[in-house]
Amino acid sequence: MRSRADRFAHVPVAPDAAPHPAHQRSRFSAAYRVLEEAIAAHAFPGCAFGVLVRGEIVLLDGLGRFTYNDDAPAVTGQTIYDVASVTKVVATTAVVMRLRQQGRLDVDTPLGELLPAFIQGGDPAERRQQVRLRHLLSHNSGLPGYVEFFRTAATPTALLRACLELPLEAEPGTRAEYSDPGFILLGKALEVLADEKLAQLVRKEVLHPLGLRSTSFCPQRAVRPFIPPTEEDTTFRHRRIQGEVQDENAFVLKGAAGHAGLFSNVPDLLCFANAILHGAPGPVSPAEPEQMKSALFEPRIVDEFAQRQGPEGSSRALGWDTPSANSSAGRHFSPRSIGHLGYSGCSLWIDLDAAVAVVLLTNRTWPDRKSQLIREVRPLFHDAVREGL
Repeated sequence: MRSRADRFAHVPVAPDAAPHPAHQRSRFSAAYRVLEEAIAAHAFPGCAFGVLVRGEIVLLDGLGRFTYNDDAPAVTGQTIYDVASVTKVVATTAVVMRLRQQGRLDVDTPLGELLPAFIQGGDPAERRQQVRLRHLLSHNSGLPGYVEFFRTAATPTALLRACLELPLEAEPGTRAEYSDPGFILLGKALEVLADEKLAQLVRKEVLHPLGLRSTSFCPQRAVRPFIPPTEEDTTFRHRRIQGEVQDENAFVLKGAAGHAGLFSNVPDLLCFANAILHGAPGPVSPAEPEQMKSALFEPRIVDEFAQRQGPEGSSRALGWDTPSANSSAGRHFSPRSIGHLGYSGCSLWIDLDAAVAVVLLTNRTWPDRKSQLIREVRPLFHDAVREGL
């Protein structure tokens, strides 16, 4: 019988598992056409993308370049991107799922028990005491959606203090508002609960068990030139942002935060998706009938976190999003699908019924964040992929 560590060290979605490029282009010609037209329209200068079906890669490729310059490096299926808010599921939510599975975390724990300073914020203490970790995961805590803390907070301590002091804009559980501050606080709460830094927790609970060698916070300097830049920052850092987190609040938090900061590539994200779909990567020995007890994500945990939360009309599950009307996932992902988007132009969608995962990585914010064409591209791309299957 293989050890748990040996099983998790195997990465089933290795790049050489992808089919021949000519076969990919033939089978997914419509998807290629969507992406090539998007690059021509300057939706983004390049993209990496991949599809996993029942544990097998059926598409892995890259198009375009790092920037719109003709001499810029070409994007490949291996290119690492700043995945922005995809961090919320691959890092933060994944750690919550792991700790929940281990019996170390209750999603109904009041936030104030882990971060007592939160209760001392600008609202009546009774209302803030109602905020649970579940509310942060579900984006219905009453916290605002986005705050430019970096304008006034120059250190992690100052930014966290400002986040803890934010007034609630609604009663917990009554309003859906996608909230970066909520996930900043969730990341800090996990650090307190586990007595470890978030980056170390993510590495220990998710990245190392799955062998995700291209995924990390704060890429080393030697790696940065091989990561597409996200913007020419003329207002805050006054330099090209390449290989360091684009999100300014995450930057102040030293590049590793609950809401943003992770860098990854398509093979690693497909491997992660495979663990969501099948518990653990790699073949399972017939001699292990109770193998799911050691799965990275047990089916019961995935099912729990895939359930939509309140209030009525919200598409948010626990940490994850689910398809809604006019979803970025297009028309063919089942209601029992989970996914997430990133501001930089990245996305991950997993259909739990069909055992299909689709990753699209771009730097649509290059050079100045203005292009919003990614909103049109995403559903067209996902539709083309699913129709190619």
